Amino acid sequence: MKHNLFTRMLSYLTEIQIEFIQSDYNTDLQVLLKNGRYQLCTPHAIYSYADKYDNFRLTFERLKLETNTINNVLLLGFGLGSIPYMLELKFGKKYTYTGVEIDEAVIYLASKYVMDELKSEIELIHADAYAFISQNKIKYDLICIDIFIDDKIPEIFLTKEFLHLTSESLSKNGCLLFNHLAHNVNDISQAKNYFNDMFSKVFTDGTYLDVNKNMMMVSHAGRWIKRQN
Repeated sequence: MKHNLFTRMLSYLTEIQIEFIQSDYNTDLQVLLKNGRYQLCTPHAIYSYADKYDNFRLTFERLKLETNTINNVLLLGFGLGSIPYMLELKFGKKYTYTGVEIDEAVIYLASKYVMDELKSEIELIHADAYAFISQNKIKYDLICIDIFIDDKIPEIFLTKEFLHLTSESLSKNGCLLFNHLAHNVNDISQAKNYFNDMFSKVFTDGTYLDVNKNMMMVSHAGRWIKRQN
């Protein structure tokens, strides 16, 4: 769904609230039009922001997308589809996506505002991400985890068991990205402790990137992260 030119131009001067919705998982979901893009947010977090969703955009800029084969992508937590949006429209990549989203309201908003702008093949599944990954038998070349209720990652997704399940769903040379908040000293401390105590134990070649007040944990860094000049 695209708004008229005047509304889109106005959004570069001031953010415009397009829709407000409540759900069983999010009591305050807002769709804003800002800088010509749809933004999905809660009172304390931004769930999606098209190609300006900097935590993933800056990460993709650091990945060796050209030299690693990616055919299929698993998205645990879909939002408004910022990841396929930017990979298709900004990075020029054509992948097949499976998106897993527990909140029917988010699926509704993604279908209403973003999906018709994309040409990529996207299967959007209404399911709990833990239940999905527990039963999954498909191997994915790229797995992106972006699961929040407002600004908190549910505890079940911070367990070593969950990481092992995602590891089993990666293809042999695949890459996993796990987004954590790093807005303040407490966030940063928690994220680093999680990386040291959990993530690095499962993905021994993993690392993390500081990306716009977020910490993106990356598996198999030696194969996937570009060297910095």
